[in-house]
Amino acid sequence: MTARGNLFIISAPSGAGKSSLLSAILQDKPADMKVSVSHTTRQPRVGEVDGEHYHFVNVDEFKALIDKQAFFEWAEVFGNYYGTSKAAIEVMLEKGIDVFLDIDWQGAQQVKEMMPEAIGVFILPPSKAELERRLTGRGQDSAEVIAGRMAQATSEISHYGEYDFIIVNDDFEQAQVDLKAIIRSQRLTRASQIHAQNDMLNDLLAD
Repeated sequence: MTARGNLFIISAPSGAGKSSLLSAILQDKPADMKVSVSHTTRQPRVGEVDGEHYHFVNVDEFKALIDKQAFFEWAEVFGNYYGTSKAAIEVMLEKGIDVFLDIDWQGAQQVKEMMPEAIGVFILPPSKAELERRLTGRGQDSAEVIAGRMAQATSEISHYGEYDFIIVNDDFEQAQVDLKAIIRSQRLTRASQIHAQNDMLNDLLAD
């Protein structure tokens, strides 16, 4: 019997390496682990595929989904809507797939209200200096934008206490090991094992 999948909330300030860690964990495309695909009203960027990177919908469609309470969490960011579908996640969890939500602390609070058993993982940089170095090293943002991200990071990091696990992404390889250990530990909880090993347990306990 397949155990129900776990819902992982992964949050971090910009530049802490959250997306890189998730990509590394999922690089072999394991069938039992998926990153949730959000709905958005923004236009697809070059190379983005509907249903793979995002579910692209128009504003009226998105608002209709809000009215149906179809989202775990949703937000308006720079004029565009983003949301996490309840139904899509539930289908994957029932199939025994571990689902990862790449969302901020505000979204995490919304998800936790509806699904308290979701596992929160917060990714921290080893220092502010290293975080700024990484943001600058991207070569994507102006000094003004980087300063804004650094200011926002302090606010985001202040919510670390709302999460179940904390990973300091100093050594990238070790951070991967740590995240894999968290995933594995959740698959070995009593509840998960009772569900997955039900037949074996009954056989072991039979007279």
